[in-house]
Amino acid sequence: MLATLALLLNLAAGAAPAPRYLGGARAPRLAQLPTGPLAFRTSDSVQLFMKIAGRGTPCLVVHGGPGAGSYGLEHLGLRPLESSLQLIYLDQRGSGRSASSPRHAYALARQVQDLEELRQRLGLRQWVLLAHSFGGVIATAYAQRYPERVQALVLVNAVLNPVASLASMVHYGDSLLPAAARPQLPPTAPLPQRLGAVMQALGQQGLLYQLQYASDTAAARASRVVPPPPSNHDFAAHVFDFADYGRDYAPATAALSLPVLVLAGRDDYTTGPRAYQAFRFPQQRVLVLPGRHNLLQEQPARAQQAIRTFVAALPRRR
Repeated sequence: MLATLALLLNLAAGAAPAPRYLGGARAPRLAQLPTGPLAFRTSDSVQLFMKIAGRGTPCLVVHGGPGAGSYGLEHLGLRPLESSLQLIYLDQRGSGRSASSPRHAYALARQVQDLEELRQRLGLRQWVLLAHSFGGVIATAYAQRYPERVQALVLVNAVLNPVASLASMVHYGDSLLPAAARPQLPPTAPLPQRLGAVMQALGQQGLLYQLQYASDTAAARASRVVPPPPSNHDFAAHVFDFADYGRDYAPATAALSLPVLVLAGRDDYTTGPRAYQAFRFPQQRVLVLPGRHNLLQEQPARAQQAIRTFVAALPRRR
């Protein structure tokens, strides 16, 4: 699964200072946003880790994985944006530095509800959602449920059709392997099982990095910058227990009229190199850049400038 790949590449959450308790979902709204590491308790008593940094338009970071946490995005591409955006780094339930749900309540509707409860607690009328990879599903579902609360979407290497993305990874990963090293699984085997077998074979051949990076040096930098676990992967372990994560959300984008910036890697075989062509947001701007699945790291200057320009041109918040 995508989360397994993220774990193998060490894109996991690392140690952080003890967060200050922000209060629960039913606490009064804040008059002013605090900064630094914070803890937020949802209405079903799951404690989430988040960190607020920067200044400017409030922007929630919706990480991928599934279950990778926000630490990698913060330290491998987003920090320079803190000069123009107030970034809200959130680790989703069962992910990174956040707690698990005791009852494995990880359905998409529950993840969306967590975001809305956090928005209410922070007292924000609207915010921008910046989503990477699998976070595209969660961010798009939130925008569908609460369109009046989303000022804009920024989708970076975004997955909106998880099944198609898994198939892309299996197909490309298999093509990288010598014929003798390819797993001998039937095409009818479940996609997560086929991907796991392909990833294991790629690892044995020293080729695993090619699923997400154009060079092994980029993958090595990610390993150096992002510290190793402890990190929570409970969401990743249960994500495909829920049918709603297996749907194709691209067709539904036609009904979302908010401004959208889509950043896509020309050779992103994790999302699928042409997956963005299925997006139908009426107000979308698509920028295709050289690179694979981590444009914030592989094309930092161009990706950051595109995001700054896009957000600066947004209409004033309602």
